[in-house]
Amino acid sequence: MAAEGEKKPVLEMVQADGGDEGCVTFVLHNEDHTLGNSLRYMIMKTVDVDFCGYTITHPSESKINFRIQTRGGVPATEPLRRGLRDLTEVSQHVLNTFQARVNEFKERQEQPMD
Repeated sequence: MAAEGEKKPVLEMVQADGGDEGCVTFVLHNEDHTLGNSLRYMIMKTVDVDFCGYTITHPSESKINFRIQTRGGVPATEPLRRGLRDLTEVSQHVLNTFQARVNEFKERQEQPMD
């Protein structure tokens, strides 16, 4: 737990003592369904993942419990990192495409009508 004046961690890893590295719950603070569902989708596309799901503990809390179970001895941190990276790349592509279309629209609006 963070002491007074310290920043609370954004991500915590919860694992049973002596637990399997392939079965981990991550607590993501200050997040909700927006990240939870998108990240779950990206991680489930990974072939090494048996299960990926999340819960929001209570509507008044802004944190999610994110569970990943893998097979083949793959640590659960690997698909989490890959999922975050892939989601970032997809989001950047969407942003770039949107910005390009906005710029095209603005250029058309500036041209005089014949």
